[in-house]
Amino acid sequence: MKDAGIKVTDVSEVTGFPEMMDGRVKTLHPRVHGAILALHDNPTHVKEAEKEGIELIDIVVVNLYPFEKVIARESASLDEAIENIDIGGPALVRAAAKNYRYVTVVTDPQDYPAVLEELESGEISLKTRERLAVKAFRRVADYDCAIDRYLSLRLAGEDILRLKFVEGRALRYGENWHQSAKFYKEPDITEPSVANAIQLHGKTLSYNNYVDAESALNVALEFKDGIAVSVVKHSNPCGLATGRTLTEALVRAWDGDPVSSFGSIICMTRKPELPTLEFLKGRFVELVIAPGYGEDALLFLKNKSKDLRVLELPMDDGAQLENTYHYIVGGMLVQSRNRGLYEKWDTVTEQPFPEEKRGLAEFAMTACKHTKSNAVVIAREYEKGFYQILSIGAGQPNRVDAIRKLAATKAVENLKLLYAREKPGMDEEEYIRSVLGECVLASDAFFPFDDSIVYSAENHIRYIVSPGGSIRDKEVIATANRLGVSLVFTGMRHFLH
Repeated sequence: MKDAGIKVTDVSEVTGFPEMMDGRVKTLHPRVHGAILALHDNPTHVKEAEKEGIELIDIVVVNLYPFEKVIARESASLDEAIENIDIGGPALVRAAAKNYRYVTVVTDPQDYPAVLEELESGEISLKTRERLAVKAFRRVADYDCAIDRYLSLRLAGEDILRLKFVEGRALRYGENWHQSAKFYKEPDITEPSVANAIQLHGKTLSYNNYVDAESALNVALEFKDGIAVSVVKHSNPCGLATGRTLTEALVRAWDGDPVSSFGSIICMTRKPELPTLEFLKGRFVELVIAPGYGEDALLFLKNKSKDLRVLELPMDDGAQLENTYHYIVGGMLVQSRNRGLYEKWDTVTEQPFPEEKRGLAEFAMTACKHTKSNAVVIAREYEKGFYQILSIGAGQPNRVDAIRKLAATKAVENLKLLYAREKPGMDEEEYIRSVLGECVLASDAFFPFDDSIVYSAENHIRYIVSPGGSIRDKEVIATANRLGVSLVFTGMRHFLH
């Protein structure tokens, strides 16, 4: 400040005591803290301040030592970190924040313009002082948390997890009517997130809306560089498709499970126009997410239902969070995000896996990755380079039931509906057999027995992708060879609980 030509008074002149110990002892003095903590309308406080020659302080501006930035450097030593633990700064901040009725405390340079503007008008409002006081206490709390985490690990060998969520608001209810619920937002999130979406229309989001909307968004983001639509019900992608146009992708995604799509959540990777959304006439959906909406498209959605939730969310890249958190009663589970699809691509059977089917296999694996375990997904290439889910088997206690009782059965049901619409010039059974014969079945984990291969083959599935890794892999491979099935091992499991 001196270098900038600003007239300043050294702390030592105020306290009458020199700075010492390399500046460690400087502001912790009654002449400083008394000037901050005195109640301006308390006669006793004012009289005592006058007696001791204490001039009251109206504004406290503090930038704490950059402890967080220092420990973020891999080369930072313990001694360097400790020297960057601010003592006097947090004390000044807490004192000023405590006395916010009379003192303005500023801890963030981004607040300088607003404070200066009010100063120039003559007075800093109580509302501003209240806001800055809350921000100050939060800054000190975050600062102390960072110190706690670092020193706990370095000095005590204890890994401490501290999380911060803000803007808590009550929801109508939780997963069920009798459960209360709130939503808290994690600050400073830049990656696409339902928490950052702008609601343009409809009822307030419910607990289940948040959970399902995140599922729909996560699977759609896997295809954000292209045109894709995800349809989610109870956290599972009952429909997913890519397309040349958004309309085509929406229709094909809905075809994945027209029954389950009732009351679903839809996420689109592109801005829909009116002709695309007209497909939803007479179809009930809970929520729609897209990067934006044409004027006519938004009006259509608003007129479709007063309750339909419409969210706008740009899907550009942002700094992605590294971990996910899952609370259980009495504890917190933390894990890194599930990135990638496979670690290897090994065709382990005599029957080769055509390279031209790898795109379809990757699509099926992506859908399977976002489906509750035990999970299998059957996907088809309905046109060259464009894919859709044909059926899923989700959330089953065993994998064979996911195939035999769900995915295979559902695939046949859906193909019967498609046959009635497409009428390809062959009888229905031949059509179903021919389509299933070109599909890919993806499994989120290995096959513990060969029965999954048997039931897949019985339903005309010839191409299967699985992580592998079972103690019975040889038996599974032998059965696949016997039945003429092509099997790829990827080495990467995708459980989702």
